[in-house]
Amino acid sequence: MSDSSTSQELATRIRELLTGLAPGDRLPSSRELIQRYRVGPATVARAIALLAAEGAVVTRPGSGTYAAPRARPRTEVADTAWQTVALTDRAVDTRLIADVPPAPAGTITMDGGYVHRSLQPGRALSAALARAARRPDAWDRAPASGLAALRAVFARIAGGGVTPEDVLITAGGQSALSIAFRAIAGPGAPVLVDSPGYPGAIAAARAAGLRPVPVPVDEDGVRPDLLADAFAMTGARLLYCQPTFQNPTGAVLAPDRRRQVLDVARATGAFVVEDDFARHLGHGGTVPRPLLTDDGDGTVVHITSLTKPAAPSLRIGALIARGPVMERLRAVRQVDDFFITRPLQEAALELLSSPSWERHIRTLAEELRGRCSLLATAIAHQIPEWSPARPPAGGLHLWYRLPAGTDDLAFTAAARRHGVAVSPGTRYFATEPPAPHLRLGFAATGDRAELTEAARRLGALVRGEVPPGEGGISKIESAAFLHERTQ
Repeated sequence: MSDSSTSQELATRIRELLTGLAPGDRLPSSRELIQRYRVGPATVARAIALLAAEGAVVTRPGSGTYAAPRARPRTEVADTAWQTVALTDRAVDTRLIADVPPAPAGTITMDGGYVHRSLQPGRALSAALARAARRPDAWDRAPASGLAALRAVFARIAGGGVTPEDVLITAGGQSALSIAFRAIAGPGAPVLVDSPGYPGAIAAARAAGLRPVPVPVDEDGVRPDLLADAFAMTGARLLYCQPTFQNPTGAVLAPDRRRQVLDVARATGAFVVEDDFARHLGHGGTVPRPLLTDDGDGTVVHITSLTKPAAPSLRIGALIARGPVMERLRAVRQVDDFFITRPLQEAALELLSSPSWERHIRTLAEELRGRCSLLATAIAHQIPEWSPARPPAGGLHLWYRLPAGTDDLAFTAAARRHGVAVSPGTRYFATEPPAPHLRLGFAATGDRAELTEAARRLGALVRGEVPPGEGGISKIESAAFLHERTQ
């Protein structure tokens, strides 16, 4: 072997040597390997380190290198049936939020909950992360509540007299939801939720042992009259809602309802968990201030996040609360993970402090408004019988009520085969849906042209123009979701 041979090549030769050795046999010394294969000491050291990492050899300082024990081949499947008894009944149902299999190439994605890569502030994120990594204390332990400067930024965004001491940094909005549910309500307790509403909240509530109780949402948000009834009937002490650009309907809680919701909760002695995930997803108009700013009694626990307007992996969010509940929230968060990774907090702080952030939010608003209008117009032209909710002034989705008798799950499966991934409305209800629905995302696609093409493909499916063999509707599916068209 020549002097230029790499450590990988030497490792290959040593593997061949190992086939003739028994476990525990000593390999030739480093000096012998250098002489035998005509390589340098550094090459031998790297090759041995590589084999040790693979588990092929065991090094013993001062003694030498030995062939590692060989793993016993598993001859039978392990019997894990005992775990069914040991795990009792605390199963976590993730069906509402489970990732679907990757869509085939060419599929237009409209079922995602994040903005497409082309709408993300990629350069600004990379620059922010690079600046954060250069800080001398970038890898030090972060304060349990989060970086003081980042908490101050979230307090300023919330407004309403919020101070940094009222802010707790979390690993995104979903983590904040889980913390709030576990901190505020005990296992078995009811929690009132928007209906339709965010599936991740329903899943988090159930994982915390809570019982989600749906409260209907209309075009003006959650209905206070039915909310009062739900509190009275269930004895719930917790309401979860999205007052601004609600997912999936895009509804904004009407001004006259804001005070009613807080009054009902306050009279009941209940908390309101306000999920303000879409504050930075407005379409250019005025975004209502958070419910938190109208709360003078510590009723509202506010959740916000940077994930939706920035990028899926910027898992930085915040819980904002006043009073003893904050100590409970902080304790649960600290038990979960001690603290949130400092480099990501520093990067979030860099991003929010940069002029590029405000430019990004303005550009994103313009793009979301254009995409929303384009898709709504295209669907109205292709499928006029679908009933849309009021066109949203913010958010990432359009919400459609389908004709009676439609099977939204069957339609979703057929649409996916025909190259359009959409979300069935069934998953947005904690109980049986009152009618079939679909959620169409206009921000998860690569460009606006894909939205027009998606509407065309969906229209072709509804009209039965796509043969089953080409991803269209089978006779069974046709009977299920084209029933209304044949009456």
